[in-house]
Amino acid sequence: MTEADLPAAVRALAAERRFERLRPAGGGVEFQVFEAAAPDGSKVVLRFAPGGRYQSNPNDREVDTRSLLRWEYAVAQHLAGLGFPVAAPRELVLGEPDVLVSDFITDDAGGADQAALGALLLRLHHCPLPPVRPPAATRGQPAARLVPGRIAMRFAELAALVLALPAAPPAGQLTAVLAPRPAGSLLHLDVRAPNLRCTGGTVRALLDWSNALTGDPAMELARLAEFALLPGNGLDYDAILDGYRAAVPVDSAAFWIYRLDAAVMLALLFNSEAAHAALGPRSVDRLREVHQRLNRKLGSA
Repeated sequence: MTEADLPAAVRALAAERRFERLRPAGGGVEFQVFEAAAPDGSKVVLRFAPGGRYQSNPNDREVDTRSLLRWEYAVAQHLAGLGFPVAAPRELVLGEPDVLVSDFITDDAGGADQAALGALLLRLHHCPLPPVRPPAATRGQPAARLVPGRIAMRFAELAALVLALPAAPPAGQLTAVLAPRPAGSLLHLDVRAPNLRCTGGTVRALLDWSNALTGDPAMELARLAEFALLPGNGLDYDAILDGYRAAVPVDSAAFWIYRLDAAVMLALLFNSEAAHAALGPRSVDRLREVHQRLNRKLGSA
């Protein structure tokens, strides 16, 4: 998407705020991001959903992008007030489309010191929770019920695309395993190089809080374990764990449930909206491996 492709409302907002030199700065499944220069010489980013407020994709049905931006605005504002490194939000402009305006954070392309990243995540997991509820996509469910339900839904979606896919483990069994786990931490759940802004190895901002939830810190570490298998994510899982310096049940049934949640999300992503000739089949193979590991853990529980 170029500046000329921007929705008229976004171009009007930029003109009203006298933002100049708009240029693409990234994007994902629901959102696009543009960098711009503010009148005072500072740089900002504009984040919006070009596909409209209500969207749907194989991984997430009935996505309300307004609720995601409101959540992201509230979380980033809360964490900025605690001194946690985020792109501080400047304003959330509701319209067609909604636009979140935040500080632009520079980066030296050197990546994050991985042990320091682990320490930062431990700090996140001990932060007070934001004074707002997660977006409606969670339907108010605790992670112990949300995760098994979405695993089942995503397995069903993937089964329409992939032959001989194993059945998802029974949701009730997964819920029973997860119910005793702690559930009171803020989790980012999309920690990877594209969402980090660093200089000299220090993380200056952890970006994109639209996937954040409150739940079990082990869920964050399990997702990192699966993300680290993809070189483009720029993660060293062992070094992150070393920096995290807290006990993580990395070989428990609960941990493998969280890994299955990440693995089926990635398999569906790489076989649908972000279809990839190599990563598609590889992600399904990985899903089968995680599924087998979890079955063994559940069988021995």
